[in-house]
Amino acid sequence: MADRRLKDFLDMIAAEKGAAPNTVAAYRRDVLQFLAFFGRDCALAEEDDVAAFVRDLGSRGFAPRSMARKLSAVKEFYKFLYSEDEIKTNPAAGVLSPRQEKPLPKFLSAGEIKRLLLAAEEETDFAHCRLKAMLALMYACGLRVSELVALPVNCVNFEKRQILVFGKGAKERLVPAAPAALAAVEEYAVRRERYLDGRKSPWLFPSNTAVSGHVTRDNFFKNLKNLAVKAGISPARVSPHVLRHSFATHLLNRRVDLRSVQKLLGHEDISTTEIYTHVISEQLVDTVNKNHPLAKAGMRTAPAETDGV
Repeated sequence: MADRRLKDFLDMIAAEKGAAPNTVAAYRRDVLQFLAFFGRDCALAEEDDVAAFVRDLGSRGFAPRSMARKLSAVKEFYKFLYSEDEIKTNPAAGVLSPRQEKPLPKFLSAGEIKRLLLAAEEETDFAHCRLKAMLALMYACGLRVSELVALPVNCVNFEKRQILVFGKGAKERLVPAAPAALAAVEEYAVRRERYLDGRKSPWLFPSNTAVSGHVTRDNFFKNLKNLAVKAGISPARVSPHVLRHSFATHLLNRRVDLRSVQKLLGHEDISTTEIYTHVISEQLVDTVNKNHPLAKAGMRTAPAETDGV
């Protein structure tokens, strides 16, 4: 019975909400984890059982963010069961999510991005030519890694200097692409034809070995880490997410308005984009502390004047 209910729930998530396969898989794992903890028919769960599951996650060392994600999956599962009249009350509705502080996005400087691109240029093989094009597009357009690796071959409009991106929930958006990024893609496109050797591929970044037919996220992640080492940057500081964060942070630093950055990133809710303004605020504080006259070593404020009393 639980298997049938879970399958129906996952089918709904995929069909009605347009969730990507990775998202559906994550929902499945999280709900199954709760069901294994509960150990009985899911329809018999009560609020205390869901709350106990959250406490158990905490006692086992799960981070608040992971706990909140798992609880969210359970909440969605029971919300679905309630809407389908499978249960009379929703046991997860009243369970509070663990408090979590959102970490500020990490980003690279423009100089460090340039070092990564130069490191990719140093090698002349096809893999590095492809890596440079992927890196340039990701930083120039602020793409998610899932969007980058699955770009269709006809997504780039060189004349209009923009690319068509298929984002979360199969939503499309047009993103302008910088000339340098387009030049890297043009150079790569010539090598791509030789790589395919007459074969056809619907993907901009095809792979002869991946089941998907295109470069995988894991492959790009690994190559990016190796490139960071060549560029003299700690690989711990470099990831696809960091490149996307760098794109947003650099635009906001150059006074691009928040709404525009939201659209470019494909964020549904502007509150998701607002996290980058906190990064800018921290930078501003650091700049003031380094440059304000009162911050200089040995600088003292004048003693307060007295009225002689």
